[in-house]
Amino acid sequence: MDWKSEIEAARGRLRGRVRETPVLRATGLWEGGAVELKLEQMQHTGSFKARGAMNTVLSRDVPAAGLVAASGGNHGAAVAWAAREAGYPARIFVPEMAGPAKIALIRALGADLVVVPGAYANALEAAQQHEAETGAMQIHAYDAEATVAGQGTCMAEWEAQGLQADTVLIAVGGGGLVAGALAWLGAARRVVAVEPRTCAALHAARAAGRPVDVEVSGLAANALGARRAGEIAFDLARRHDVTPVLVEDADIAAAQARLWRELRQLVEPAGAAALAALTSGAYRPEPGERVAVLVCGGNIAPDPLG
Repeated sequence: MDWKSEIEAARGRLRGRVRETPVLRATGLWEGGAVELKLEQMQHTGSFKARGAMNTVLSRDVPAAGLVAASGGNHGAAVAWAAREAGYPARIFVPEMAGPAKIALIRALGADLVVVPGAYANALEAAQQHEAETGAMQIHAYDAEATVAGQGTCMAEWEAQGLQADTVLIAVGGGGLVAGALAWLGAARRVVAVEPRTCAALHAARAAGRPVDVEVSGLAANALGARRAGEIAFDLARRHDVTPVLVEDADIAAAQARLWRELRQLVEPAGAAALAALTSGAYRPEPGERVAVLVCGGNIAPDPLG
């Protein structure tokens, strides 16, 4: 797989369709000094997921039955947005744990929404059944080449904006975003994957030597709560010897609060998880190591202005 070419092609498709999200250099977020942040929570629908969803829609033939996706919330909103922008019907299956804010966002984007009891895996099973019955095109949240290539455009964009870091910290759910980063960067920079201790699918996969099912719970479960890491993410993580560092829910909440107090950036727990690795000491850079953090999502629940 020539990932560089795939991501470059995705950049061309997405030009003018997704936002070039801002980058800032901040001090006061952690004791080690400055850190560079990419504010991907300012992307369409409030997360990086819009990139992978739109890249998939633009790179494949969509059937008359339209699109179908399973999601903890952010991916569903991204698929609903991409479907609306491209003029296709979409049915989105979400678990109850998605929460009212993300459910309301998907509905507002015009998709046919089905709330499924249980977790993300249950929503995925329902989406796969709908795909088999109707012929709708499934857009996988993280384990599909077009999704990963779309997410990879985030890192390609960041480098074009002048990224100076030696190391980039990225939160992991199923692994689409970190896979895209690894696919683009290769060995050029260090990628540190960050998972909540209670949603550690990629960490478990690295320990087992293959993706395995895990139990998921906790503060960021509705965004990072994939029960099993994607094969693409696992393959790239193994190739580049990436084993996620784990953070506690309390540390995620503290990083979330710090982003608000210091920068007035209101993000969901998943969006603060990568920063939590720095602020908690779960990841300790070497002296002189330049560090960057990808802030991946802003769909906080409940909606503070809702």
